Amino acid sequence: MSGFTHFDEKGAAHMVNVGEKAETERSATATARVVMQPETLTLIQEGKAKKGDVLGVARLAGIMAAKKTPDLIPLCHPLALTNVTVEFEMQPDENAIDIFATCKLKGRTGVEMEALTAATVTALTIYDMCKAVDRGMEIKSTRLLEKSGGKSGHYTAT
Repeated sequence: MSGFTHFDEKGAAHMVNVGEKAETERSATATARVVMQPETLTLIQEGKAKKGDVLGVARLAGIMAAKKTPDLIPLCHPLALTNVTVEFEMQPDENAIDIFATCKLKGRTGVEMEALTAATVTALTIYDMCKAVDRGMEIKSTRLLEKSGGKSGHYTAT
């Protein structure tokens, strides 16, 4: 199964051995977008959602999710993350919130999955906290924006 690192020569799934890889500074940033009704965005911005501080809770959920990634994705290595940030950009003209999750560490494997997990769970938490007023929200555009470190080098989405 050439090209896929999570399969051995017989096609069986396995955890990649990173023991011989050099430790490097690694970083990854992922994004997700939650699109909603204008009234829902206003509730969030004004801090008037019935469940409380939507963005504060969502940020904590994203950080916690990054730390739990190997519990959720079977072949991910447990990592000693040195930093996780979750930031928001309001897009009122598009009735959306853009989420940016960045994970960092000094280690032998990348943090792309941790950043993607953080962005996704942050979006899911926004949905959960606002679903009583807007079940039609959409979670869109989850993707890796940038990664650095390691043998494969730097990647920036186009």
